[in-house]
Amino acid sequence: MSLLGGIRPPIAVLSALLVSLAGITALALGRTGEDALPEAVMTSQQHFAEDGAVALRASLDESITDLNHTATLFNAGDPVSADAVLDKLGSVYQKWRGTAIVEIKSGKLKATRGENVPLTAVDLGKLSDEDGLVPRMVRLENGETRLLTFSLLSWKDRPQQLLIASNSLKFPGVSLGKFRVIAVVDSAGEVLSSDGILAPEQILSETVLEEAKQHKKQLRTFARLSAKKAEQHPLKTKEPGSGGFLGVSGSLTGDAIDGERSVAGYATLAAPEAGESTAASGLGLTVVSQVNVTEDPRQITRPLVGLLTAGVLLVVGILAVALLLGTVQRPLLRLFLESRRLTRGDLTRPVTVPATGETARIGHALEQLRRQLTAGSTPTGDAAEQPRRARGLRRIGARGLLVVCAALLLAWSGPMLLLLNRAESTAVVPQQLVNDQRERTDTLTDRVRRALNEGHADLLSVASLIGDRTTPADMTTVLEHTRTEHLRYASLYVLSPDGKVLARAGKEPRNPAGKGPRTKPITLLDHSSKEPVITGYAEIPGRDGAAVVGEFRIDFLNSLLSRPGLGEVRVVDAERRIIGSNNGYQAFTKLPDRRIDTLVQGANQKVGMSPRPSGVLYRGANGQQIAAAAPFVGGGAAKSLGWTVVSWQPASGLDIPEYSLQNRTVLAGMLGLTAAAACLGWLYIVVVRPLRALADQAEALASGDRRTILYPRHHDEVGAVIRSLELIRQQLQGQRKRDGAALAGRN
Repeated sequence: MSLLGGIRPPIAVLSALLVSLAGITALALGRTGEDALPEAVMTSQQHFAEDGAVALRASLDESITDLNHTATLFNAGDPVSADAVLDKLGSVYQKWRGTAIVEIKSGKLKATRGENVPLTAVDLGKLSDEDGLVPRMVRLENGETRLLTFSLLSWKDRPQQLLIASNSLKFPGVSLGKFRVIAVVDSAGEVLSSDGILAPEQILSETVLEEAKQHKKQLRTFARLSAKKAEQHPLKTKEPGSGGFLGVSGSLTGDAIDGERSVAGYATLAAPEAGESTAASGLGLTVVSQVNVTEDPRQITRPLVGLLTAGVLLVVGILAVALLLGTVQRPLLRLFLESRRLTRGDLTRPVTVPATGETARIGHALEQLRRQLTAGSTPTGDAAEQPRRARGLRRIGARGLLVVCAALLLAWSGPMLLLLNRAESTAVVPQQLVNDQRERTDTLTDRVRRALNEGHADLLSVASLIGDRTTPADMTTVLEHTRTEHLRYASLYVLSPDGKVLARAGKEPRNPAGKGPRTKPITLLDHSSKEPVITGYAEIPGRDGAAVVGEFRIDFLNSLLSRPGLGEVRVVDAERRIIGSNNGYQAFTKLPDRRIDTLVQGANQKVGMSPRPSGVLYRGANGQQIAAAAPFVGGGAAKSLGWTVVSWQPASGLDIPEYSLQNRTVLAGMLGLTAAAACLGWLYIVVVRPLRALADQAEALASGDRRTILYPRHHDEVGAVIRSLELIRQQLQGQRKRDGAALAGRN
């Protein structure tokens, strides 16, 4: 018999699969020892730290790029004084704590602005080394850390000068909410800077003082652990193909006090593209965020439920397998033995005929053939009536038995898929997840706003260096350099007051013909096009209203919104029309959900001096949904846009115990359906369908068809019965010839 054919393998495999599934069900639905903190909370803290790392890395790299870009633009023009350089730098970019210019040859300080720059940490004699101009961190006497960035100012027939900018490692616009601490940690595990720790004037009691000490102690512990984990290679810390954050990231748990446990997320500063590195990512810094989360003492899973569900499956499986064994396998094997007996010439005993189905039809045909072999080759009398009586049993066949078995297995799998352990009405979404959705959305809003402000500041920098005597060729050179340095622009051009393009770099300008620069620093050109055109304007001094215009790439805006764990993210304008998205969208359409639209309206209502970010948990017929909205708040050119970032995601997609249990239950039901469909389908193809054809052939042979040759198609039980029928057909043909010869001899 074939190893994969025949009736035994499908039934054996079905039995093994059902037993295995019962064990899996008992473990998956009845496991004990659940964590007091949902995995979704841990993952959320990891994503929060990743957001902080992305924001810090982008801010540091942007500062380094801006300093180098400004120096390059000054180097391309006429020489100016050190004070003029620093004044222009400070008027365009308000991002450095202190700036200074030093003459490299003499070491003389030419100019300084802001706080004192730690010049003693700079060795002017090593600037020509390979890493002489690489940004570096310096620890001040008061314990604070500064990042020093360098660039060269070089003019013909002038001594070369070193432009130095000093900045802190503070997080740009990361929304912490309440009771959260975020810190920057070096490779040795030392905390370089932190936000969210209570200042001495905020500590008003001994209890608060003790809690502050506990937080600092726990933060130092997390910092050491994070620095150690950051030494791993990023590819070894993630599942293959998981994507997401390109650096090393994860979550940690700390001590529990009064029902609250300290949870931390950590993330290294990583380049935005895989396989690349930036100045900030090479500093070896790690971001650590810490928050206290209330533990959930509830026990979601019940071992007894898992055992009971597995027991029901075993009972159903036993019934289905017993039905297949008793009504299909054993009768078929009995027919195989009976057919072989007839081919060997044992015709004395009647054929044992099964009770129902195709096997009963075949059994009646074999009995008819036995009588024909005994009495003569032509069916007569009662022998001719047997096949007709057997046809009455066709309605109850092997197909019906398979349907009964499928119904039994579906009776277990169906409730698992649709009814058991449904989480819509019982799931408890931790408040921390709602808070994290709100704070992460607010952080993302600030990042988008800052990116647009940075873009406008670049335009101001370029405009300040284009004078009334700059030729179009020189303008084009400056614009090309700026577009190469900053990939946020699709097009850069100089626009005259009458709408004429004087110089450009990049794509064809989309400014309407004959229209000059707009009055607003950043605006949308068209509200009806397929793609939003976000444009920034910076007036050029001495050009009678001409301006440098930058058209932002919409892909640049959308790339800022691609943050894992936030679900669907949209940027909407003041009229709540979609401008950008982290997924496919149609520009200038309304939000898809009325509740989300209402949330955006509410978030834009002023609370005190300005609007506040909002987060909410919606409950409805379609399940629970976490949503948050944060309007543009803060200074800069982008504030006047009145935009809002809104995000939402279904709670069913989060790793919450109730939803995890529901998913495991659905998985068990799907495995049951798959096992039933695979094995019963297998059985139908290799056994039931050939068995029905065999029944028709056996009845035709018993009814007198001696010409049709019977060919076995498979080497299994059905094929063996067909071979036996072919031998019986040949015996009947031989018997017919002998009877005809004897009759001719008598005549």
